[in-house]
Amino acid sequence: MENNKKITGDMLVGKICAEYPEAIPALQAVGMHCLGCPSSQMESLNDAAFVHGLDPEKVVAAVNAALAED
Repeated sequence: MENNKKITGDMLVGKICAEYPEAIPALQAVGMHCLGCPSSQMESLNDAAFVHGLDPEKVVAAVNAALAED
């Protein structure tokens, strides 16, 4: 079965966590540990990565890789 899950950098972190809870461990593994904070509900994955000093493209790739394994 093909996995159609695709996370993009413009998606809100809160929405990703709600719709793809299996992405949470991947986000935590790359250094995003405040996934329940109020900012996560209004912040894109790209913005959150930037705030945490992470490369947004690498974060998106890591999350999509984890979802592909699921």
